[in-house]
Amino acid sequence: MWSFALLATLSGGAVAQLQGGATWDTDSKQFNSSGSLPSAPASARNASLDALNRILSASQLPALDRSVYLSIRAYQLTRLNREADSQKDITEMGKLLPNGWQIVLSSTQPDLAGAGDRAAALRILDYGLKKKPNDAWLLLAQAQIYMQLADFSKALGILDGAVASASAPGERRLALYYRGHANFNLGNFPQAAADYEASLEGRTTLKSRLGPELWRYAAQVHTRQDARATLNRSIGNENLYEWPGPIAKFLLGKLSAGELEVAAESDAEAKRTNGKCPAAFFAGMDAVRTGNKQRAREQLQLAQARCPTVSELNWAASSELKRL
Repeated sequence: MWSFALLATLSGGAVAQLQGGATWDTDSKQFNSSGSLPSAPASARNASLDALNRILSASQLPALDRSVYLSIRAYQLTRLNREADSQKDITEMGKLLPNGWQIVLSSTQPDLAGAGDRAAALRILDYGLKKKPNDAWLLLAQAQIYMQLADFSKALGILDGAVASASAPGERRLALYYRGHANFNLGNFPQAAADYEASLEGRTTLKSRLGPELWRYAAQVHTRQDARATLNRSIGNENLYEWPGPIAKFLLGKLSAGELEVAAESDAEAKRTNGKCPAAFFAGMDAVRTGNKQRAREQLQLAQARCPTVSELNWAASSELKRL
């Protein structure tokens, strides 16, 4: 269920009040076509205000589900300039999830912004930050929206604040990961590589490490470091058969471009997460590494076409194309 996916992003305190003290990993999100936090399903995102009112009138809704729908309705109300009603919904979220309402906002607002009104989502997050100043989750969401607007300098400043205010290891890892993206798009490649590397701290499984590992490779392509050698030292001896492992195998020279395309088309997890998007982007970065500008341009243009506009892969492809 989609609510389980969102639960997995919550901090221990937020989940404890819902699950009687169960512990969840805030880094459970996996490398996918967007890289962003789990969000509500499209049917909920696109629901009309009347439909949301009907859903929220159901008394049997669990606290987390209700909070997600309240977050979506708050966005819809803000778009209608009904700020007072929108803020009432956020206040109710705070009562339902005293330690997790801000994570729900962080999980839903960037996705909603990408599909519609970014200004409305930013106003909601501004209100959230008045209720909880300098909250790392709310700052992360703000930064994602500014990166959707290609204002990477603004996003970088916000993410500096998110890193500084992160109160838990998972928050810090995620803030560093997104700061890496802001630095990457600004062409600050040594800083981006350092951020991705720092975001690896505490990640104990290959699955949780692969995303930052691949992005560190992309940043190091533009530095004096040997991107392939770094990747090989870090995960070269791992089992890379599970997606997105084949991307790493390709970057290490252990898989051909054609075989990567087959994997992106046929692997079940790749199909579920739009694996053709990162496959094209990292094929483009491999071409940048080898100095093949024509192939790099072709693959990065393909990534632009395959990756949604709310995806950091789309942003990075656009930035790379400007540099070619």
